[in-house]
Amino acid sequence: MSKKMFVLIVFLMSISLVGIIAVQVYWINNALESKKAQFNKDVFKALVATAEIIKVSENDKLYQRHKGVLEDIELADKAMVKNILIQQYDKTRRQRFSIGTTILEENFKIPTYFLDNDSILIKRITTKKDFFRTISIKKEGDLYGSKSEERYSYSSRNKDEEKRSIISALKEIRDSLPITERISNRELNETLSEELIKRNVSIDYKYGVYNNDGLATPLKSGYYTVNTNGNQGYPLLKNGTGGYYKLFITFPTRNKLILSGITNVLLLSLFFIFIIIIAFSSSLYQLMRQKKISEIKTDFINNMTHEFKTPIATINLALDSIKNPKILNDTDKVLRYVQMIRDENKRMHAQVENVLRISRLQKDQLEIHKEIIDGHDIIEDAITHISLLIQDRKGIISTHFKALTSEISANQFHLTNVFVNILENAIKYSEGPPNIEVHSESTNKYFVFRVKDEGIGMSKGVQKNVFQKFYREERGNIHNVKGHGLGLAYVKGIVEKHHGTVFVESEKGKGSIFTVKLPII
Repeated sequence: MSKKMFVLIVFLMSISLVGIIAVQVYWINNALESKKAQFNKDVFKALVATAEIIKVSENDKLYQRHKGVLEDIELADKAMVKNILIQQYDKTRRQRFSIGTTILEENFKIPTYFLDNDSILIKRITTKKDFFRTISIKKEGDLYGSKSEERYSYSSRNKDEEKRSIISALKEIRDSLPITERISNRELNETLSEELIKRNVSIDYKYGVYNNDGLATPLKSGYYTVNTNGNQGYPLLKNGTGGYYKLFITFPTRNKLILSGITNVLLLSLFFIFIIIIAFSSSLYQLMRQKKISEIKTDFINNMTHEFKTPIATINLALDSIKNPKILNDTDKVLRYVQMIRDENKRMHAQVENVLRISRLQKDQLEIHKEIIDGHDIIEDAITHISLLIQDRKGIISTHFKALTSEISANQFHLTNVFVNILENAIKYSEGPPNIEVHSESTNKYFVFRVKDEGIGMSKGVQKNVFQKFYREERGNIHNVKGHGLGLAYVKGIVEKHHGTVFVESEKGKGSIFTVKLPII
């Protein structure tokens, strides 16, 4: 896969993921807004119904209180005068209200010109209402304190109009009374609660009644103060100034109620979004991993080709030399070329065995027979294997064996190869003469083996991948240090087969420390 195609696929997948998540978020937000709108609508209906019920109840109380006066208004058969007086005393505000009404009933006979000797009887009713409002009463028993009068006159033509005129006057008096004398806190709370429950709003609420000046009245839920900023409130009852007492209500757990209505759908949507993100991340990870493996395998093939190319060329040159008649008769030269061919053949065989060994290890087909051995003996055996390489590079290898217990259960052949691989890496990645230190120590559970070098070191990113199969650090020329990226992968596999651990500590330009921990007997 080309780099451009890879970038395009990742871009398209990212756009698709963002689009799906955006649609889900948009849908969830719309659902929440719809729930909020429905909730507000139900609350508004409950407020409307509450205000209407209270108004009807208040009017019924007013009618029942003055029922006798209102139902005694009758029309006389002949001219007569009726006087009606209604008085009401407000102890709280120390005021007395009076309504005085005078009704004059008159009968008239009007002769007709289209009926013989007959006439039409017409009844005229004239009503004059005097309204008195008494203020500043000096003491409770004084019903004749200083007063101011407001006088209204009107004419009425029937009984219903007379009732309406009296009721209207009574309402004016009632509206000027304090709201606590018109409705109780318990009545308002019960009515409001019933109307909310009818509309499936059964959560805690706080309410308060305020006058048109924004001042709170005693009608409220406990000590809670309703925030009226930005809230118009709903008109509840008229007051004496021509305005309205307004009812404000708030719900502390409103958001919880709204969310509970779509909790299942919301969780399901979040679950599917989570699955989509996981699937996208996994696909992207696998795609990048496959791309990386493809590049590593390409590098491996190039390295393997390079490693095989040199011995094959050497073998071909040796064979061509042997065919030369001058060399063919020289036994020493023939034997030297034959030995050269044998060595190069062993080298290629070792390379092939190394690849096959790591392949069997990855497939868990490598059989490891363990026995009780001394860890120090294996280390010394490994040092013997690489001693010629140390001498060739004019390096130094020093040992510091401090382990008190070094008996482990291991396979001698494979564990020796582990130590040899680690020591060879320390030699290969040292720019000058290698200076290698080998340390051992023991704990209650582990035999610990460390190899410290003063080589080129590794970055943090390389340390994370150094034990992966086929991995080699990119250094421009990949053949600068020969290898296939299989050695440390083999080391990790064998150590884990022995129920141990291996890790590296390194700093760029300051060398590396490879540590192997193996369980002791």
